[in-house]
Parts: sequence; structure tokens; C-alpha cells
Amino acid sequence: MSVLETLVETVKKMPYEQQKELLHYAEFLNSKKKADGNPPRKSLYGLWANRGIDITEEDIDEIRREM
Repeated sequence: MSVLETLVETVKKMPYEQQKELLHYAEFLNSKKKADGNPPRKSLYGLWANRGIDITEEDIDEIRREM
């Protein structure tokens, strides 16, 4: 028996007031998941591709030596 089937069978045995309370709790958990969920990260690959900036490995090495 799956978790969902077990849950349904258990809820059917509960009094109506407990079913309502469980429903409110499930809705709370669902809204909390949506509110706390981090938005998917957007890839930064190619962010400067159309900016006309050409940084070479030599430029990066030179800056690192200056640090």
C-alpha cells in the first residue's frame, strides 16, 4: 500500500473535525513549501557575450599577479 493510500484510509477513520484540521495543516505545508522554495538559478554562462568585452587568460593572469 502506498503512502497516499495509507493516508486516505487513515483519514477516512478520523472524525470530521480532525479531517478539517489535517486539511488545514496540509494546506499550510503546501504554502510553506511554495514560500520557502528558492527560485531556480539562472545560468550566467554567456552573460557578457554581447557586450563587446574580450578578456583573455593573459589579462586574468596579469590581474592575479597584481593582487
